[in-house]
Amino acid sequence: MSFLNNFGLGSKRKQANKTKSSSSSSSTTSLHSKPLFLCYPYVTHMLVKGNFKTIIELPKYVDANEWLAFNTFEFFNLINLFYGSITDFCSSQTCPCMSAGPGVEYTWSDAQSKKIKLPAPQYIDYMATSIQNMLHDESIFPTKAGREFPREFPTIIKRIFGQLFRLFAHIYHHHYDKILSLNQEPHFNSLFAHFISFAREFNLLDKKEIQPLQELVDIMIRNGVLS
Repeated sequence: MSFLNNFGLGSKRKQANKTKSSSSSSSTTSLHSKPLFLCYPYVTHMLVKGNFKTIIELPKYVDANEWLAFNTFEFFNLINLFYGSITDFCSSQTCPCMSAGPGVEYTWSDAQSKKIKLPAPQYIDYMATSIQNMLHDESIFPTKAGREFPREFPTIIKRIFGQLFRLFAHIYHHHYDKILSLNQEPHFNSLFAHFISFAREFNLLDKKEIQPLQELVDIMIRNGVLS
């Protein structure tokens, strides 16, 4: 399984081809320059005003695991959509490792728990396949009446959120210029704010995991986007 299904955004890829930076995979021009996603006005571009508090809270009479499952499925599909729109620019040549800015490189753990370095597109494909398999596994994400969520379900959700965050971080640090060229930044920023709001509400991401995008999170907190 791969993130190539872009849900209709493929027609916009040609626009990104016209950008001067199309040969570069990074939206951070140097170690000392501020990343584009932290620059004004892009960092303030959002679809809605206010924060996501009212739509992330557990609704009354809804099982907590059902709420976690539903939102995890939605976030997976939505980040899939955004990566699909810029996937032509994420290759083994432009992104030889799965990174999130200077000094942040992610490794994949194989079946023997051995950590291996992979080009970003291969890492993302492995990640997508792993998450897709879990979402379709009735023993983990039950959809039929009478079946229970596994006891370790919250831990599984945390692992999935950790992986999805890595994809957000990779796109922000290395492909945000493509997001801008497609005029997607209000949508992408809003999705990230929603994702982080939900993760904060249910304690799904550790502080160390958020570090590559901590400055963006801090700005969103100051702007009242995150509560």
